[in-house]
This record gives sequence, C-alpha cells and structure tokens, in this order.
Amino acid sequence: MRKIVKAIDRLNDRVGMGVRWLSVLALGIICVEVFMRYVLNHPTTTLPITAVMTAATMYSCSFGYVHLNRRHIRVDVIYTHLPTAVKLGIDIFCALVFLLPLIGLLAYAGWNWMWFAWETNEKNLFSWWYPIMGPVRTSVFIGFCLFALQGVATLYRDIYSLVRHEEL
Repeated sequence: MRKIVKAIDRLNDRVGMGVRWLSVLALGIICVEVFMRYVLNHPTTTLPITAVMTAATMYSCSFGYVHLNRRHIRVDVIYTHLPTAVKLGIDIFCALVFLLPLIGLLAYAGWNWMWFAWETNEKNLFSWWYPIMGPVRTSVFIGFCLFALQGVATLYRDIYSLVRHEEL
C-alpha cells in the first residue's frame, strides 16, 4: 500500500508542477487581450474564452497537488494548537464525512458533463468560433479524479500515522 500512496503522491506532484505553467499561459492570454482591447481598440472574442478554459484546466488539475502539500484553506486558530493525534482524528473525520463524499459527487458530475460534451459535440456559445467543450470538461474530470486519489492517499497516511504513531 505504501507504494500505491507514493505513486499517487508522485503523480499529483508531477501534474501540479506541469500545470503551474498554465498560469503563465493564462496570464499571457489575458495580457494580449488587454493589449488588443485597450491599446489597439480591437477586442477579440476568442482570447477571453481561451483564458477561462486554460484557467479551468489549471485549477482543476492542481487540486490534488494542493491537497498533497496540505495547502487548502483551513481555520488554523484552534487547529494549530491541538496535539498531533487530535489533528489526525479531525483530518480523518473530515475526510470521511466531507471531503471524499464531496469529491465523489464532483467527479460524478464531472463525468456526466464530460460524457455529455463528447457525446453531443457540445460547443461554447459565447463566441463566434464555437470551441468544443470536450477537452476542458475532460481536464476538469481528470482533476477531480486526481483530487479523489490524493484524498484517499492522504486519508490512508493519516490513519497509518494515528494507529502506528509514525509517519508513512
């Protein structure tokens, strides 16, 4: 099981390190659109949609990486002052009651959206070029799957640490 957890960690680490470059791409797209709109007075309809699709891919595929590094938002006012065993118990409880069911629902919805997009050849109707939505819907679904895998790996790691009193 240790090898599986390490493989999930490596996968999310590599995806997160690769996806971070999409932020540079999205920023470049936004800068070009701002230049076109305000300097050349010739706005485009394709660049804003491209920026949104790039950002959606970046955000969704980075969820697992953020969870791996425990950088999601949490209320640390009380949590940081608790003993390690209590923190692990809270993390395990929250993962079982909130995190994994929510990710499961999101992955299920993402699967349905992805399937619908490919099956109907769904197009984005907010511009004249009508880009297909299948690729971005697929990336969102993959991001939720990576997040779910990392959630299970982190849950296993927390249970192991609580029971064995040592890190995995």
